[in-house]
Amino acid sequence: MRRYTPDMATRTLPLVRRIVEDIVSKFAQWQAKVREFEIVAASNSATDPDPRAEALEHEVADLAAQLEGFHAELAALDVQFKDYASGRVDFPAERDGQPAYLCWTLGEPAVVSWHG
Repeated sequence: MRRYTPDMATRTLPLVRRIVEDIVSKFAQWQAKVREFEIVAASNSATDPDPRAEALEHEVADLAAQLEGFHAELAALDVQFKDYASGRVDFPAERDGQPAYLCWTLGEPAVVSWHG
């Protein structure tokens, strides 16, 4: 696993920022489609099927697949996605010879926070 320094993590931010923006945006779209699907599916019946249910189910699956792809992109960089609401990620690092994580949240200009 790659270990980042604050400078290394900050240099990856242009790419990481785009991926995290995509994750946060697609997650919001996915949530909205799931809610819409649940409403349509609840009123759906075997004798009178709502054609929107199948279309919505496909949209939900497509958005989920896109999210998986974005998560895989971060994983390939050894970056861990932590929070859909804030867009927080952790970069594996080392501090005083001990494992640590550098933290970055969508909107921050650089990676400066860390935790053990």
